[in-house]
Amino acid sequence: MKKLFLVMTVALLGCHSGQTQQNAEVNNPVPVSTQGVMRYADFSDVAAQTIDGVVHIRTTQTRLTPLYQSFFGFIINQGVQRKEYSAYGSGVIISPDGYIVTNNHVVQDAESIQVTLNDKKVLPATLIGTDPATDLALIKVDAAGLKALPFGNSDSARVGQPVLAIGNPFNLTSTVTAGIISAKARNVGIIENSRGMESPIESFIQTDAAVNPGNSGGALVDASGRLIGIVTAIASADGYYTGYSFAIPANLARKVADDLRRYGHAQRAYLGVNVVEMTSSLASQMGLQEVKGVLLARVVPDCAADKAGLRQGDLLLTVAGAPVNSFAEMMEEIGRHAPGDLVDVTYYRDGKTRSTTVTLQNAQGTTAVIRR
Repeated sequence: MKKLFLVMTVALLGCHSGQTQQNAEVNNPVPVSTQGVMRYADFSDVAAQTIDGVVHIRTTQTRLTPLYQSFFGFIINQGVQRKEYSAYGSGVIISPDGYIVTNNHVVQDAESIQVTLNDKKVLPATLIGTDPATDLALIKVDAAGLKALPFGNSDSARVGQPVLAIGNPFNLTSTVTAGIISAKARNVGIIENSRGMESPIESFIQTDAAVNPGNSGGALVDASGRLIGIVTAIASADGYYTGYSFAIPANLARKVADDLRRYGHAQRAYLGVNVVEMTSSLASQMGLQEVKGVLLARVVPDCAADKAGLRQGDLLLTVAGAPVNSFAEMMEEIGRHAPGDLVDVTYYRDGKTRSTTVTLQNAQGTTAVIRR
């Protein structure tokens, strides 16, 4: 049975309802047959232009553990002992002045953060902010002139498109693996809704590029060397690569990183609905020929959707012009907006396709900025 694992290496050293074609030019971007001889893609140029934009991250924290001693057959509690743990992951430089995006699970509870650049220069880092709901975090090093990876448009990424995963698996720095995009908008249940935090947003890009412990927070880049995802997790029976890995779409990561940089807190927008994904049976009951959209099972009173005139039983078709055929697609699209944004939506009701404009709200039912 496959399980989902966050890909981080750890070592011991001593109003909120729970809402729920890019034409790249590289050397032989796909395998090509020439007179019966298969010639494979050459990603060396892309690797060379992107590898300096990915860093190795080491964090340390101290944990208190009970200390026991056996005395004449009795186990006696001798107090606690302090042990220092170190965790390792990856990060992506997104600005020349030292801002680095990574996974929240790489840096959470860290007492110190250390970044190693591809040229082996080691720098201390400061935590700017975290967003557990997307498993993203922003850190910063005091530096200038760094190689920053340009953001690509993850919406334009296509299934079957070649990609590179760049990171530091098993503490092997600057490792590049290649694959394709296997699927988009995967909701795999890896981000826990713990401690009352805001609803998780999962709409992962799935890839078969090899990813292992230590790749967390690393880059998924397209054949033009643009960042289209932040590597986050693998699906595996033992925690090691078996062909399934997942990355947070760059369009979502960019928005969250910008929020963390400006406010120290992600500005999460909500529609204020609970939805049910469509099935052929539901579509048939509604007299539809296609299985599309998400069905509004509940519209929270006085929240964004309700104020825009949406009702229980409406079939939500698009948000901001993007089709939403799954819970993950809806959450990703809403997650890329901020409270106060005006978003056009289309929906199906009583045999007609209709449209309205929604003013998105935060979890408190307002459009105010929430700061850390």
